[in-house]
Amino acid sequence: MWRKTFIGLLGMSLALTTPAAATAEPAEQVTNGGFDAGTAPWWWTSNAPGAVVDGRLCATVPGGTVNPWDAIIGQNEIDLEAGQSYKFAFTASASTSATVRANVQLADPPYTAELSQQVPLTSSATRQEYEFTSTVTTAKAQVAFQIGGNADSFDFCVDDVSLAGGSEPPPYIPDTGPRVRVNQTGYLPSSAKHATLVTTATEPVAWRLSRPDGTVAASGNSKPRGIDPTSRQNTHTIDFSRAAPGKGYTLSADGETSVPFDIGGEFYQRLKTDSLAFFYHQRSGTPIEESLVGARYARPAGHLDVPPNQGDTNVACQPGVCDYRLDVRGGWYDAGDHGKYVVNGGISVAQLMSEFERSPRAFGDGNLRIPERANGVPDILDEARWELEFLLRMQVPAGKPYAGMAHHKIHDNEWTGLPLPPHLDPKLRELHPVSTAATLNLAATAAQCARLFSRYDRKFAARCLTAARQAWAAAKANPAIYASPSDATGGGAYDDTNVNDEFYWAAAELYLTTKGVEYRDAVLSSPVHTADVFTADGFSWQSVAALGRLDLATVPNGLPDRARVRQSVIAGADKYLATARSQAYGLAYAPPEGKYVWGSNSQVLNNLVVLATAYDLTRRTAYRDAVFTGLDYILGRNPLNISYITGYGERDAHNQHHRFWAHQMDAALPNPPAGSLAGGPNSYIQDPVAQDKLKGCADAMCYIDDIGSWATNEVTINWNSALAWVAAFAAEQAERRHE
Repeated sequence: MWRKTFIGLLGMSLALTTPAAATAEPAEQVTNGGFDAGTAPWWWTSNAPGAVVDGRLCATVPGGTVNPWDAIIGQNEIDLEAGQSYKFAFTASASTSATVRANVQLADPPYTAELSQQVPLTSSATRQEYEFTSTVTTAKAQVAFQIGGNADSFDFCVDDVSLAGGSEPPPYIPDTGPRVRVNQTGYLPSSAKHATLVTTATEPVAWRLSRPDGTVAASGNSKPRGIDPTSRQNTHTIDFSRAAPGKGYTLSADGETSVPFDIGGEFYQRLKTDSLAFFYHQRSGTPIEESLVGARYARPAGHLDVPPNQGDTNVACQPGVCDYRLDVRGGWYDAGDHGKYVVNGGISVAQLMSEFERSPRAFGDGNLRIPERANGVPDILDEARWELEFLLRMQVPAGKPYAGMAHHKIHDNEWTGLPLPPHLDPKLRELHPVSTAATLNLAATAAQCARLFSRYDRKFAARCLTAARQAWAAAKANPAIYASPSDATGGGAYDDTNVNDEFYWAAAELYLTTKGVEYRDAVLSSPVHTADVFTADGFSWQSVAALGRLDLATVPNGLPDRARVRQSVIAGADKYLATARSQAYGLAYAPPEGKYVWGSNSQVLNNLVVLATAYDLTRRTAYRDAVFTGLDYILGRNPLNISYITGYGERDAHNQHHRFWAHQMDAALPNPPAGSLAGGPNSYIQDPVAQDKLKGCADAMCYIDDIGSWATNEVTINWNSALAWVAAFAAEQAERRHE
């Protein structure tokens, strides 16, 4: 997951012949032609992967290809209008003399070209401009730089790409489907069952619940809710909680009929497994085996020093950072890119371990399709160990400056683009400086590791505990080393200048594991210990105090004020419950000023973790019902009428931002596997695709299922870890209701 500031493209002005006339700007058809926002939505063939270098999009083009189209960099979904004039302009260079072809053409067969121009290039960047009149009207054209067909290899760079002319593209209007919004997978029989109707009506509307044969299973009248400020929609709530179990129901009201759904619960067991399987797919340093994931998702190991990878087994630091190399193989790729970050890995692996610690009997050996199954260790812990081993490798060795601390991250020295499977990533890998936040993430998760693995692998548990103690001591000695917010080339910065919450979390986990007085006192003396850590916008990698608080409330311990700790969790859940009841879509998420943040779906799910924990502490059904109502939102009962989980629901997100799950860019590649969570609405729409399509969007509508929208539609390990935790809770509740 990465963050950049987008700078809009300036349209080229066209002077009119009449002096008195105003100057008009022709419409710009190319998105992100200056590459200020990275590479999206540009694409390329796998033999010439692109990256932004010094503000230009560059690619190393292999020599010896036969045809110009044997290597391409392009952008699709370009609008053309018959009879309209266009100017295609760009600045380009080649490291050695080469000839490329600049085309504006149809994106699909027969690839008819409206403009096709041979362009000789040298090492001096030159501005090229070509004019043409389109003979077709289409929204499916493309700009394509065909850079193959040269005898020798060369570096191609392009910048300031513009296609000016025609009309402004029509405003993007999302397809929200039927105005009756439901959980598209289904509802638990014993829990509350609600839907939302979007309508202009201000009085109650009749509704009916129908079986697949058309017979009516239930009926009633809706409850008007008024304008929902998050979506600007006039809404009604439909309550069909008394409906009996069944499959293929539809809900009709105001002349609209919902997508089909079930009233059951068995699907939550599948979601629990699929959401955890995500992590095997994201593994670095090991082949993803066809026998486990199928041919579409199988791939060679990434970053194991097999060319073109430069590998993770012997990685140097950024210049001037350290004088040693580390073997940092393994772990999970963080998101849609190939970076690995300790602070994001920390919360992710912690949630998997907490999921197990909450209900160990729910996780056996052989439940997941991973290579380690049937080894005597619960599969979820096997998966967690894959990340823990990486985190341990990121610790500075003894005898070196900052020994015991953890490097903040490792990733490519330059941004790569899409599509690019991990084993084809050619970029140099670098270790980045240590940080106090990363070190405390290591201390917390390694302490939790020691607690949980002691039953299965005492040697590994002891190794984890040693690392945790060393990390804690190193962080105390270096309490204010922060990741730089400007260290965002090739990977996300993940900067954080408030580490009180990380100190609290690490102390809590070390205390729970060791019962040590030092750690107990650190918990009790922390200003975080008595603060309200359950904020309106939820916890995240940058705000981890809730992880410590939840474990102190649920893991047996002798903390003197444990009753107050448990009550603080209940109080936090009460706030989220009140929020959910006040929202038109039943959502336990109301961020400050209504601004949805990057990865808002994970914030929603983390609030559901708090509600579920309160249910564990009290057995109040209101908390449990609020968890399922929150899942309703994730699974389709939302303003966009989309299930944000791939493979779940008739209208599911399936074009998430990812370098290998890139079917939208390359039909030979897969969509994300079932159980992958999209980031969700983001009021700040930082990427060029979102800015082009979603300008002026209502906060809960600031989402687009497009691979180029990394601000709204990426996947990350910490979003899926929240989903996996909640899915496991839901599966347990469903199973209990069937006992």
